Amino acid sequence: MSIIISDDFRESFFQECEDLLEAMNDGFRLMADDQHEIETVHAVFRAVHSIKGGAGAFGLDKLVDFAHHFETALDKLRSGKLDLDDDVLALFQRCGDHLADLVAAAREGAEMEEGIGSHLQAELDEAIGSTPQDEEIAPVEFQPMGLDMDLCLGPASPGRYKIDFAPEAELFRSGNEPALLFRALSRLGKLTVRIDTDALPKFTELDCTKPHLHWLLMLESAEPLDAITDTFEFVEGMCRLEITEDEALDVQNPDASTSLQDIIAQTDAPVDEPLRTAKQPQASSRNETNNRGSGATIRVDLERVDKLINLVGELVIKEAMLSQSISNIALPSENEVSVGLESLKQLAGEIQEGVMAIRAQPVKPMFQRMSRIVREAGIATGKRVRLVTQGEHTEVDKTVIERLVDPLTHMIRNAVDHGLEDTETRRSAGKPDEGTVILSAAHRSGRVMIDISDDGGGINRSKVRKIAEGKGLVSAEADLSPTEIDNLLFLPGFSSKEEVSALSGRGVGLDVARSEVQALGGRVSITSNPGEGTTFSISLPLTLAVLEGMVIEVADQTMVVPITAIQETLQPRTAEIHQIGQDGRVVVNRERLVPIVDLGEVFGFRPAPAVLDNHVLLLVETDNGRHCALIVDGIQDQRQVVIKSLESNYGHVNGVAAATILGDGRIALIIDPDGIIRDAAGQVGAELQFYSAGQCHA
Repeated sequence: MSIIISDDFRESFFQECEDLLEAMNDGFRLMADDQHEIETVHAVFRAVHSIKGGAGAFGLDKLVDFAHHFETALDKLRSGKLDLDDDVLALFQRCGDHLADLVAAAREGAEMEEGIGSHLQAELDEAIGSTPQDEEIAPVEFQPMGLDMDLCLGPASPGRYKIDFAPEAELFRSGNEPALLFRALSRLGKLTVRIDTDALPKFTELDCTKPHLHWLLMLESAEPLDAITDTFEFVEGMCRLEITEDEALDVQNPDASTSLQDIIAQTDAPVDEPLRTAKQPQASSRNETNNRGSGATIRVDLERVDKLINLVGELVIKEAMLSQSISNIALPSENEVSVGLESLKQLAGEIQEGVMAIRAQPVKPMFQRMSRIVREAGIATGKRVRLVTQGEHTEVDKTVIERLVDPLTHMIRNAVDHGLEDTETRRSAGKPDEGTVILSAAHRSGRVMIDISDDGGGINRSKVRKIAEGKGLVSAEADLSPTEIDNLLFLPGFSSKEEVSALSGRGVGLDVARSEVQALGGRVSITSNPGEGTTFSISLPLTLAVLEGMVIEVADQTMVVPITAIQETLQPRTAEIHQIGQDGRVVVNRERLVPIVDLGEVFGFRPAPAVLDNHVLLLVETDNGRHCALIVDGIQDQRQVVIKSLESNYGHVNGVAAATILGDGRIALIIDPDGIIRDAAGQVGAELQFYSAGQCHA
């Protein structure tokens, strides 16, 4: 009988591999933090063992071969035959990276070069003191069982084992299924199964959260006892299990015994589904897992979620249109229509929040990818580096996470290559040989804050300025503050490396990273203290689907300003406005001079007004922490708007972040305050002079 494995079945395996690789990396992180509990080692071993078993089912020989070597080394570690030191842990981490690469390649149907895997296998053999000839890898044969197949997959033998198996609630919560365990046993020989219902209470007294059944099994097999106990390895601690050798083949009440086909047929699990393995949390993180809840989860196609989000966006637009129509009718206050509309608005908001929560994902998988970037950057630069992560369970929109990987990679590499000193310099400064990079995430004021910090020497501002002047990026006469010098690092073409390396020196990096973050509606800022280190801070919106904005008027045009960029609104008086140079103007606000930019002039709607008494100033904060006042003609209201990409539907427009549809059906542009200020300032040198004029500062 030939078995065809469906694409869905194969994809389920790779999805489970993601969870197993995450558990493996969690274990390595705990080991790096000197938490060497045996359960941590067991968790890593189980993850690799599970990947190997599933890969064998799909004939992924290269993955099975490498996982077997890796598994052997981990088994030596958990049995106490191998000591865990920094070198061994580094080897295991590199093996984990390669295992992830093999899984990714198998998922895409791509081929990988032989060299890396062979080199790592040789290092593993050397670490455990064995040679490839010491152990032969038994081929993994996948023989899925159909309903019409004989239970005895091998020749019967005199060896008989009596198995008393009683599952606990945790076994079912972890996704395991007794019928699948029995099917795995049937591959070892001839299996007879009997279910015991004596402990089953009356229906009126039934507690559905507790299992009340247990099974008596009789197995005829030539396999040793260890092979039988290995079948239950992944449910250890989640069941009561007794296995004894038995000479008599009879089981109690043979009339009640059933075949494995009957057991499988009575379950909802597909016959060809592989034995699922429970991902065991480490002892040190079990409480954290429980605190987050253990609700059931389902996998949903992302396209379906996106479609639902688009529909919710349309609902918000229709609600705004309905509100606009009612306001045009001029109904009396507190009328039934207005009250009903307010209830509809509240309901739409709740639906919107719920849908957004579906797309929200923790940043932990992305942070784990950065662990590999840090290791590779450390090897490339010859520096010892340790990554510390904080706030791994901070949730962000999935789209934001996917587009944040590249800029984070640039900044992490920059922190290792430029931020951290070499070993001799660190020793002379009284620092430990191993440098530290901290990657943290948190929710603040309705946005997501991600910080990348290092404990290096900080930014050498005199060197940065000298390089910028030499490249013609800034004028030698410009009066720059420390913050402005730090921001020179973001200029296109800037590089402090004189030689091109695998990590840097080409003048491409931080400028691209900032552009990518800004494309997400985010901001990047730098904080650096000489001798102590540097921190890059990224501020991002929670989602790319909706935006809280202030609707404004500029020369009879309606536009939207992101509310997160606005600090306050000002009604200027002529006495508070001062002329700077030929065209520049500043406004006095809280004993500080803030430069003024006219939105109408920026977009070519009208010339800049000479008198501002009848206008409004929006005090906004840029991505670099500087401030500027935008001239608008009026403010309509504050509302949530649905973001529509302008670049995908039209093209990039300087000073415009996106577009939206208003309640009256008109399209309004969502402005980009950072881009407007940069464009208004002109060249970089002029921009810096513009901000440093007088007392104008952040």
